[in-house]
Amino acid sequence: MANHRLRGFVGEIAALVDAGLREAELLERGAHALRALIGVDDWLPDAYAQASAERYQQYLLYADARQRFSVVSFVWGPGQQTPIHDHTVWGLIGVLRGAELAAPFVRNDDGTLRQSGAEVRLEAGDVEAVSPRIGDIHRVRNAYDDRTSISIHVYGANIGAVRRSTYAPTGQPKPFISGYSNQSLPNLWDLSKEAHHP
Repeated sequence: MANHRLRGFVGEIAALVDAGLREAELLERGAHALRALIGVDDWLPDAYAQASAERYQQYLLYADARQRFSVVSFVWGPGQQTPIHDHTVWGLIGVLRGAELAAPFVRNDDGTLRQSGAEVRLEAGDVEAVSPRIGDIHRVRNAYDDRTSISIHVYGANIGAVRRSTYAPTGQPKPFISGYSNQSLPNLWDLSKEAHHP
């Protein structure tokens, strides 16, 4: 595993969060860093790239010690999708392998939800942002019915501990906390085997 890629990315996001940037600038600069990370596919350990026939997997790759941000790999088996859901924090989604379709939703005046435009197709290398400010409710699915897709997500919190909601089409929220599929994290900090990397 090319630990230095993910470790460097974590350092970039930490520096952006430390800088206290406005959300728009943080998302713009964070998207640039995420595009660079997903532009090379040699760093995600196999343990965090495994699909399950039961449901999509959410593997924690890194959580900031103060829970200011987290980095997660989402692994989508063929045809798998999320329910309509929100995040309540800023987020960046970048496709590493395969492709995803994201359907945005907005609230009508009566509180019901409606899809606001066509699904957005994200191919490998593409990055999309979400937040309560720019649009936070969507449904995501694997664009393929015959193969796995993987995306890397960065959130402005420890997303596996955030209270958020899934939604029925009526707009009725159902609270949930997503948690994570893994019990252990990749070791980003053992530099003994990669002394040749800067």
